[in-house]
Amino acid sequence: MSILKKALTTAALATALLATTAQAENMRIALVAKALGIGFFEAADKGAEEAAKELGDVEIIYTGPTDTTAEGQIEVINSLIAQKVDAIAISANDTDALVPTLKKAMDRGITVISWDSGVAPEGRMMQLNPSSSPLIGNTIIKLAADHLPDGGDVAVLSATTTSTNQNTWIEEMNKVKDNYPNINVVATVYGDDLADKSYREAQGLMQTYPDLKAIIAPTSVGIVAAAQAVTDAGKIGQVNVTGLGLPSEMAGHVKSGASQSFAIWNPIDLGYTATMIAYHLAKGDVKAEPGAVIPVGRMGEVTLDDKTEAAMADPFTYDASNIDEFSSIF
Repeated sequence: MSILKKALTTAALATALLATTAQAENMRIALVAKALGIGFFEAADKGAEEAAKELGDVEIIYTGPTDTTAEGQIEVINSLIAQKVDAIAISANDTDALVPTLKKAMDRGITVISWDSGVAPEGRMMQLNPSSSPLIGNTIIKLAADHLPDGGDVAVLSATTTSTNQNTWIEEMNKVKDNYPNINVVATVYGDDLADKSYREAQGLMQTYPDLKAIIAPTSVGIVAAAQAVTDAGKIGQVNVTGLGLPSEMAGHVKSGASQSFAIWNPIDLGYTATMIAYHLAKGDVKAEPGAVIPVGRMGEVTLDDKTEAAMADPFTYDASNIDEFSSIF
């Protein structure tokens, strides 16, 4: 081998070694969805990638089970532990069932936070709520009441019976429902964040309660399914669908009148904020303890309360006046 070739080969090897070392030094943050194929979580992944690009030394591993079960998430977490990721940020399908596996992750030095749907405190370092739970609870019942000046029967179509965030929001909603005169909550049913089951549950509500005036679905899967069920039943104008959804998925239903209005925070911002928090905790820049202030890039900062929880932002209402503007974003 000539001296020139040997020099070039040595340089190439050095470059490859440097690239490998740099890649190895990147912090790997796993963003774990309730299930793959859900628009809300895909939008959150966009935010996580935005944060990673901004931070510069972060690799995002976007993952989740194929269905919204604790068992599926436990399998995913075990895989991430085996991969020795630096941090796990998870939206939980079950408050308690994930705790032993996530504790195992923390015991192995992995930073664990929950976001969107929380894990019990023993299984995570902090919880990022999309908004204040009391405010969300009030928002979803108010969205129904705003279009029922004379009151009427309303029902709730939730995700799973074990979904932490859904249960908390419904609990908060029930605390303030008497603030809205003549609004009568007749039932709560569960569609398990599956489109077909949510559709059938919405159909069942309309059949069981013929005077039903609104369906409140605080889930992005359920609200679309309920709006479609109302449309197919020919009840646009009779039953209003509201709750929490994605503008891109609800635009057609707002325009058809199946939904007068709905709310959501920006899932892109949520994934971005969760990634920023996981990064700073994994770096050791800040500790997850009450009163801690964590910088979250363009979103400012969040402060942990006495339960080591933080709220990102207020929910925002979407209707015919602004749906086109936001439906092209997420």
